[in-house]
Amino acid sequence: MHCNRNHRFSAPAGLFRALALSLGAALALASGLARAQDNCPNRGDLDAIYCDANKDLVADTPTDPKRLKTPSTLVFTYTPVEDPAVYEKIYKPFTEYLAQCTARKVVYFQVQSNAAQIEAMRSGRLHVGGFSTGPTAFAVNIAGAVPFAVKGTEGNGQGYNLIVIVKTGSRFQKLAELKGAKVAHTAPSSNSGHMAPMALFPKNGLTPEKDYKILFSGKHDQSVLGVNSGDYDAAAVASDVFERMVKRGTVKEGDFRIIYRSPRFPTSSFAYAHDLEPAFRDRMLKCFHDYRFPEDMKKAFDGADRFVPITYQKDWAIVREVAEAGGESFNRAAYEKEAAKARK
Repeated sequence: MHCNRNHRFSAPAGLFRALALSLGAALALASGLARAQDNCPNRGDLDAIYCDANKDLVADTPTDPKRLKTPSTLVFTYTPVEDPAVYEKIYKPFTEYLAQCTARKVVYFQVQSNAAQIEAMRSGRLHVGGFSTGPTAFAVNIAGAVPFAVKGTEGNGQGYNLIVIVKTGSRFQKLAELKGAKVAHTAPSSNSGHMAPMALFPKNGLTPEKDYKILFSGKHDQSVLGVNSGDYDAAAVASDVFERMVKRGTVKEGDFRIIYRSPRFPTSSFAYAHDLEPAFRDRMLKCFHDYRFPEDMKKAFDGADRFVPITYQKDWAIVREVAEAGGESFNRAAYEKEAAKARK
């Protein structure tokens, strides 16, 4: 997979700046809707334009019929952890099925960053898609996303670990030895690529930002390629992304050594926009849950053969706990803070 080294750092910062501008432009709308919903009994970390009256941690379906959407063209995407074009091809059998099942045209929307994906759902340009583990929580609170499934097998959703990789011949043997090294994180909103390292590394003798300067690569595959090329001494990445790159032949497993492995996290979620019209939404969800992956999809996703039901409240509890342990949260203030770090 080709990686343009010159764009490795500049692209995410530009996208975060674009997101900051678009979110700023949306403040007036948010303020107006918040006033209209000032009788909302509970919001938690949700942005001002959403309400969580039933306290399930996700945005409620709007009660005003005028705010419900029944799209004539359904826009779908998958988390940009790797080359978006790769996943558009992998998901083509599913998007063709989804079009037939929902009686709607389905478009695959290629996004280049977590920030762009979240903003697309917030602005109504994205209706359903897969979000990386950490960005799932920001998508819930900032974009009104409602997670409903992960990839897996019957009764068993997939998961992954945060791993830290170095080159096989590297002198680094454990985390504490990375002080002063060139260590790549992926993006501020990423669980395995940033938030989990911030929370878990200090327990292992390494404090990000204090013991090393964080270098944001933008994506997990770019972090892996950066270690392979020598741009980074080490990188914190999701184990499933690394394993898929090995299976595809993008990198050789023998060229790397894993010096840290975390407890297991849930894999990317699939989430829909909270304001989809309920009857249409339910029909779409049935399409997801009835679908069985063809062989090429199963191969691409480590044997997963279906979308396994989950809830954000239960299945993302460990992700929220990691963030809280690191003094982080998933609200707008936290997101804009991390976006500012990326711009620097």
